[in-house]
Amino acid sequence: MNPPPLRIVDSITELKPGLDAGCLAVSGSHGGISSAQYALAARPLIAVFNDAGVGKDEAGLAALPFLQGHAIAACTVAHTSARIGEAHSTLADGLVSHCNAAARALGVAPGQRCQALVEALQARC
Repeated sequence: MNPPPLRIVDSITELKPGLDAGCLAVSGSHGGISSAQYALAARPLIAVFNDAGVGKDEAGLAALPFLQGHAIAACTVAHTSARIGEAHSTLADGLVSHCNAAARALGVAPGQRCQALVEALQARC
């Protein structure tokens, strides 16, 4: 079985609906609702965002419950661990800060390194 493709995109808007379905999407985007809508259109296996400091009313995490409602795994990395807008920093330096139930079902947990979660998902699939 082939592992899902890894898409490293500074902006979640770079994902292509249809072409990126089932991918591991590591982005530099904030985890807000506008980012979630782009992820929903592409339907990755998991979408990784930056928590952007969480923000007022947890706006930086809004993607997580939204995507959970569409059965898409999603998590954020801490803004203190990776640069916002730089997906390679998300992958190399990011530490998971929050995740939805679908991501937890895939084995994702707060405190996990983004690189480790990607490697685990690639090995599992």
